[in-house]
Amino acid sequence: MASSDVNVENTNVKTAPGVSLDEHQKTIVGSVLDLFAGRPSLKKLQLWDDNGVFQDPITKAEGRKQYEPQWYGLQTAFSEIERLHHEVTDAGNPIKMDLKTRYVVKGIGKEQTISSKIQIYLDKSTGKITEVQDKWDGNLPDSSFTNIFRQLNSVTVPAFVSVPKNDEEDAKRGNQ
Repeated sequence: MASSDVNVENTNVKTAPGVSLDEHQKTIVGSVLDLFAGRPSLKKLQLWDDNGVFQDPITKAEGRKQYEPQWYGLQTAFSEIERLHHEVTDAGNPIKMDLKTRYVVKGIGKEQTISSKIQIYLDKSTGKITEVQDKWDGNLPDSSFTNIFRQLNSVTVPAFVSVPKNDEEDAKRGNQ
């Protein structure tokens, strides 16, 4: 799928002075910003390798069957998602980005602001995303105890969050 076929909502990608992105990188970063904003779509997720990985402090999702529900789960878990700041700081591989997001938990109204260091790894031959690391306050946990819970989360979220089967079902949910 050509990156021009993807309806990326976040087209105003901010970069640090001296950092410039090519068109494909802008599409990739914009689509990842959309995902963090709770705006997933099957087309955006086609920019990911089937064996891609998403990691943050509470999950390590490996493969399409685990990472897709993580992104669709944001719509389920949060009533509000507001990006407060983003800036691409490195256009290499990985693409590095600072991200600050405010989340409001559905039902209880608890508000949480998370400052992240995002790293987006691309396959050099296909241009697809192979991994996204979301390091809250610049960190990913590395203890075996914490990793057990991260693995458990990557398996249980797909059991509770459905991923649309096609573009029509995706559109009914309000995704593009």
